[in-house]
Amino acid sequence: MDFHDFPQILERAYALRKSLNLEPHTTFYRLLNESETAGKLTLERIGQVGVLSLYTDFSPVQELELAGMLVDLTPLESVYLKRRPREARHRANVEREYLSPSEPLLGPHHPELEALEHGIHFRFRPGADLSIGLFSDMRPGRRWLREHARGRVLNTFAYTCGLGLNAALEGHRVKNLDASKKVLEWGKENYRLNALEPHPQDFIFGDVFDWLGRLYKRGERFETLVLDPPSFARGRGGVFRAERDYAGLVQLALKCLSQGGLLMVCTNHAGLSFQSFEKQILEGFTRAERGFKILERMGAGPDYGDGGALKILILECASGYLD
Repeated sequence: MDFHDFPQILERAYALRKSLNLEPHTTFYRLLNESETAGKLTLERIGQVGVLSLYTDFSPVQELELAGMLVDLTPLESVYLKRRPREARHRANVEREYLSPSEPLLGPHHPELEALEHGIHFRFRPGADLSIGLFSDMRPGRRWLREHARGRVLNTFAYTCGLGLNAALEGHRVKNLDASKKVLEWGKENYRLNALEPHPQDFIFGDVFDWLGRLYKRGERFETLVLDPPSFARGRGGVFRAERDYAGLVQLALKCLSQGGLLMVCTNHAGLSFQSFEKQILEGFTRAERGFKILERMGAGPDYGDGGALKILILECASGYLD
């Protein structure tokens, strides 16, 4: 991306998003994708607030100039900045304010705000962290779950419970499981924004691998189960790498899935092809000696164009337990 071409790139991107007719029922979406900017930046829209993520170095003057163009050429009134170097996983712990400034680069400060996705309310905190409260690429997955979930739902690696909320709004009993109390409390706020009173027992804090075993031993079974792990994570059981360990996670999760149940598996690992991802998922079924039928293969929404690393596979479990 030539910096001087940015106004034209932005105008084309904004015109494309307008043509998708996402608003007024969806006011949170990706306004600029990496494929449109030669991998240098992305932009999320949260109502009147933009979150600009930089994947290469810009000078302070250039950063401010970019923000100014966003405010001038789109309906955005504020722009927050996220700097995302390759080594951000470590630096996020020691340079949080540099990577994710709490104050906007330009415009009024919005510590919290609400936005819509298919008419559902979500709370966002654009300056609080590198993660703002929801991942825009998962919008098709959240809608699919709202329309197709069955029975009791277990939503693992739940983050702020966007997937679980979509199922709960259709009357399903959902257990949301995550290793962070902070994001589970955020998830409860999202429930309340949509006139749902969160039941404390439906928000489980702890290691997913440990809890899958505990739920199985308790005899708890679910008709829908969601796996959306990070590409890399450290837990009580060691290190999880999506490109290496997903089959084992599926094998463990299937113990808690009822006969005829739905399994939604997701990954945002850019280095993992859909073919390799699917191979791991099917290996998990083989290890568990469970039959399956693939129902859907999905990716990010149309606001991502041809870009986005998200891969979603939805399967129906075709056989019973082999306890």
